[in-house]
Amino acid sequence: MLTFRKIAQLTGSLLAILVLGSLGFVWLEGWSFFDALYMTVTTLTTVGYGEVHPLTPLGKAYNMVLILAGMGVLFYIVTSLARVVVEGEIAEALGKRKLLKQIKKLSGHYIICGFGRLGGIIARQLKERGIPMVVVENNPDLIARLEEGGYYFVPGDATKEEVLQEAGIERARGLVSVVHSDASNVYIVLTARSLNPNLFIVARGEEPGSEQKLLRAGADKVESPYEMGGRKMAHTILRPTVTTFMELAMHEGVEWSMEEILVGDTSPMLGLPLKDSGIRQKYQLIVVAIKRADGELLFNPTPQTPILAGDTLILIGMRKELEALEEVLH
Repeated sequence: MLTFRKIAQLTGSLLAILVLGSLGFVWLEGWSFFDALYMTVTTLTTVGYGEVHPLTPLGKAYNMVLILAGMGVLFYIVTSLARVVVEGEIAEALGKRKLLKQIKKLSGHYIICGFGRLGGIIARQLKERGIPMVVVENNPDLIARLEEGGYYFVPGDATKEEVLQEAGIERARGLVSVVHSDASNVYIVLTARSLNPNLFIVARGEEPGSEQKLLRAGADKVESPYEMGGRKMAHTILRPTVTTFMELAMHEGVEWSMEEILVGDTSPMLGLPLKDSGIRQKYQLIVVAIKRADGELLFNPTPQTPILAGDTLILIGMRKELEALEEVLH
């Protein structure tokens, strides 16, 4: 933005000296503005084709002043324009190189393919939670938004292996494919799965039958924005209070939330039943469900249910208490 402003200022200065130089010949010699502009350009560029019309002594004096003063100003403007353009290109190249260096340091991050309306929401949510991510996008307008937002990004086509490799797919934890074409999403999922078999992949599917194609391509989860939106609107009509509660529980601005916390292998709570863990008594948190390491899901677990390594606890409570418990469970 600063480079563009500087170029605009220098260009404006160049136009100003041409216009003012031409007006001098119009006023002193009575020439037409086009003839005066032609004389000014040939004078300042030292082309020297000759005078358009014979000059009076006053016109000759003005022309000498214009040559001596104008040439220096014109030279400064032209060289400054060239320097700004070259420095801008160098800065852009250095900025991209620095960005790729930072991306190479990432590990356990998420890759978001597509920064449209859906991708932008996902990226913003992850950024608010401090989760590392890299966005892959090839639309210049959206790339400008990524730069303004301070996101790590790789410009390019997410269906290409080399672009996903630049985004660090071998070190990534998960990938979200939300480009506009179902065919592109299928190809991205296939490519990503071949590059990283352990990747957790969520894909967007819109057309009928696209869900099965994406799952066969290697996606772990497939979501349809239209189906999700329609289901939410139906729940708003059928269960308005429940819907409001869930929206608040998932919102980033409130002090309480619904969260999932993974139990680590060295947690002091391993083997303890829920009633003896202090989760309810000490942290004032409610355990809604427990997902075992083998995928078994226990809804509304009993007080005697033990906490095991690899469990994922789904809890509701104050954010500060959730963060405190997360440190203990890890």
